[in-house]
This record gives sequence, structure tokens and C-alpha cells, in this order.
Amino acid sequence: MTPDMAFECLFICRDPAVFSAMDGLLRDLSVCTNLCLSSSHALGMLAEGSTDLLVIDWEGDASSDLLQDIWKSGMKHKPTIVAISALDSDIRGAHVTLRKPITTESGTKSLKIAYSRMLMDHRLHARYALMLSVRATDDNNRSIALTVTNIGDGGIGLSVKQEVTIGQVLAFRLLLPGAKREIYIQARVLWTRQHGAAGCEFVRIPPVDLSILQDWLKSRARVKKPLIPM
Repeated sequence: MTPDMAFECLFICRDPAVFSAMDGLLRDLSVCTNLCLSSSHALGMLAEGSTDLLVIDWEGDASSDLLQDIWKSGMKHKPTIVAISALDSDIRGAHVTLRKPITTESGTKSLKIAYSRMLMDHRLHARYALMLSVRATDDNNRSIALTVTNIGDGGIGLSVKQEVTIGQVLAFRLLLPGAKREIYIQARVLWTRQHGAAGCEFVRIPPVDLSILQDWLKSRARVKKPLIPM
């Protein structure tokens, strides 16, 4: 994602006609596009970690090898993949297959599917920094002072002075910045690090509180809006 919060695309293509057909559609979605002429150079560019969308003008074995390398790689953030192909079958390893010849209608439809997936992936993995001190209780009703350092759709980051263990469930109330009421959270410790850092997944949040959290997260997900209706 770019500094102005636009999704970032790496477009692997040698054909000017294909690039021209897709570039305008990507701009309509406010997606920033970087052109790459060779699949062999793409993996290094993807390793930088800022690519949200990979569009490949399919070239057979070279493109297939790239997809295999992507799925085998240890990259934390793997892009949404759109394959542009003249083949009748879907491309294995791609999330969306766009068949040639490309039309405005087919290109827009495929990219909207990819955009929805990127947006969902962004909301799922995005973490928003906090620095809120709360008091939690664990499985044994022990009181633990902790600081919530970040929060996202699936969990939270903590800083604790007392020892916590993997699998331990912590319960606490949290007042998100700008929210009108506290939300109740039960979270399970997934990992711990030195100096008191810990990561947790949500175990239980009451429906009303979950709605407050989701609305709060959406208000912080400031992705650059498309120029066309979605």
C-alpha cells in the first residue's frame, strides 16, 4: 500500500495493448500500478512487501513458476492475484482469471472481485496502534495489569509486566478512542516475547460490542476510495 493509502499493484506484462486495456481500469479503482516486464524480476519486487495486487499477463511456464514461488515463500503478506489468460480454464494459484480478449466489462468485473478481496484482506490484517491501560482477569480470576498496544479484526497486542502464558484467556473492558461505551473482550494468548509483549486472538466479544469494534475499525481503514461505484 502506498503512503496515501492506495492499494498497490505489480503488473507483469510485455504487451502494450494488454497493459493499456487494464491500466485505466486500475486507475478507476484508485490502484497505483508498477509495471514489470519479466516474471523473473517480480519475486524480488514482491519481497518488499508493499504489493497488494499482482496482475499477470500469462506466459506459461514462467508465470506458473512465479505463482509456485509466491505460495511457497515465507512472505507474510501475499497479494491478491489476477491472471490474464487466453486459456479456457482457470489458472491454478490465481484468485481471479480474466480471459482474453479483455473488454471494459470483463476487466472491470474481474478487478472489482480482486478489489473486494484486497479490502477484506486489509481489514483482516490491519493493526491500529493504541496505548490503553486496563485491568484484566485470567482463567483463575487473577487480576493482571496490562496495556493494549494495538487492535485489529482478529486480535490484539499487549504489553504486560506480569507473566502470561500461551493459551491463557484474559477478560477485560476496553474504551476505544472516540467510542461512547466500553466493549467487553475475552482474548486468548497466542504468543509471548521478551520485555512483556504478547499477541492474542479474540475468543468472545458480545454481539453489540463486536458491532462497536467493527464500526471503529472501519472508520480507521482509510483506504483511498475508487473513482467508480463498487
